[in-house]
Amino acid sequence: MSTRARVLPDTSSLAADDAKEQLRRVLREHRAAHHRHPEHGHNDTCERLTAHILQAISGMDTVAAYVSVGHEPCTRLLLQQLEESGTRVLLPVLGPHLARSWGYFHGVADLAERSPGRPPEPSGEVLPAAAIADAEAVIVPALAVDRSGRRLGQGGGWYDRVLPLRRVGVPVFAVVHDDELVAGPLPTQAHDAPVDVVITPDEWFLLEGSAFAGTPTDQD
Repeated sequence: MSTRARVLPDTSSLAADDAKEQLRRVLREHRAAHHRHPEHGHNDTCERLTAHILQAISGMDTVAAYVSVGHEPCTRLLLQQLEESGTRVLLPVLGPHLARSWGYFHGVADLAERSPGRPPEPSGEVLPAAAIADAEAVIVPALAVDRSGRRLGQGGGWYDRVLPLRRVGVPVFAVVHDDELVAGPLPTQAHDAPVDVVITPDEWFLLEGSAFAGTPTDQD
C-alpha cells in the first residue's frame, strides 16, 4: 500500500468553516485539472475504482451509495454492476420539504435530475432518512481524507445529518482520488463523523492500523 499523503495549504489560523471552504476550492480546482471523467463511457480509472469498491463490500446485500457527478471518483459503473449482481442500493433523494431522504436504485436509465442542482436521483418510493439503517455499509463522497479518517465533504451537510442514523458498527467508506489522501489534519467540527475505510483507484484499506494512518508525512 502507498503511504504517501499530499500536503495541503496551512489553514490552522482560520475558523473551521473558513478553512474548509479554502481547502474545497483548492481540491476542486485540482480535480478539474487532473481528474476529468470521460464525456462518454468509462476509463481504466473507473474500472479499477469499481473493482476496489466491489472487493470492499463483497457479500453485502444492501449498501448506501451516491451518484457521482462532475469530477468526483466515478460510481456510475459501480451502480451498474451492483444492479447486475442483485445488490440493493440506497441513493440520496431530496424528499418533501427538503428532507434528507433515500430511494432505491432502479437502474441507470431511471436516474434523473429531479431537483435543480442536485445529483441524479431514482424514482419510486421516497424513504425517510432513517432508512440508512438498512445499509450494511455507507459509501460516501469526499474531497479529501486525512490519516485520522477526517473527511472533507462538499459542504452540503447531507452526511452530517444521516450518518448518525446508521446502525452501530456499520462502516463508512470514503471514495477519493489517489492524491486526495492528505497529511492533515483536516479541519473538523463536532458534527463531522470520521470514516473507517478509504477507497481509491489504486487501493482500498481500513484506516485503523493501516500504513497510511501510521507513517510520517510525505513532504514531496
